[in-house]
Amino acid sequence: MARLKGFLFPRSATGTASLLPAPPWHYSGDLLTVEYRTDPAAVAELLPDPLEPPHDDEDPGAVAFVVADWQSCSDTFEEVLDPVRLQYKEAFFVVRCRYRGELWSRCVYIWVDKDFAMARGHLQGYPKKLGSVHLTRPVTVGRAGPRLEPGGRFGATLAAYDRRLVDARFTVTGTSEGAGFVNALPMLHHRFMPRIEADGTDALADIVTMRGVDVELGPAFRGDAELVVHDSPAEELTRIAPTEVIGGYWRSVGTTFAGGTTLEP
Repeated sequence: MARLKGFLFPRSATGTASLLPAPPWHYSGDLLTVEYRTDPAAVAELLPDPLEPPHDDEDPGAVAFVVADWQSCSDTFEEVLDPVRLQYKEAFFVVRCRYRGELWSRCVYIWVDKDFAMARGHLQGYPKKLGSVHLTRPVTVGRAGPRLEPGGRFGATLAAYDRRLVDARFTVTGTSEGAGFVNALPMLHHRFMPRIEADGTDALADIVTMRGVDVELGPAFRGDAELVVHDSPAEELTRIAPTEVIGGYWRSVGTTFAGGTTLEP
């Protein structure tokens, strides 16, 4: 019997074909965050048992839309010299919830543009789907981009299945102590896999959490933001469309994922 190697599928004789290398995974990226409010009932309907909505005095309708331009690699750093395996972008929506008396952040929808990032997210509990994500990059020379200074203007778009889902705009007004409050808590995820019998039950159903180590944060910038959510026959984003935009933030982030914690198997 062959002894196959590899952190994830496909496992093979050497493990080279695995879609993911073994952790730790290192991340460096730029993140644009637009925070807004929606109907609290629309947030509550996305929280399965035993999760509960935030309390009435905790801004239960608050949502964050985040677009990230990432570079990520394994501990060998070989991806740095093969950037097709290094770079990817993602866009995701974050709400907050209560679990065992504590307040958590929770990603309810997310799209990425690379298969390795999608598989890695499924392992961690992110409900990742494939999409097309674009984010304006800041520049330090020339005129073909904004500067990270007051007046700098940024745009972000998300599309999937040939349909535009989100348009976001952000104009820097100044510096900030942080990058918002919705996505500032530890993340709570569900990892699940339906049984092969397709009988309505799951073979895997874990509640998990994770937190990065060796976190480095760049300067944060705040500003005015706009967010438009479009309808699609394959998505439900209009159910959490903005009723009020709170504001926008920009920050560069570095972190390392070295494993998570199962809270409830």
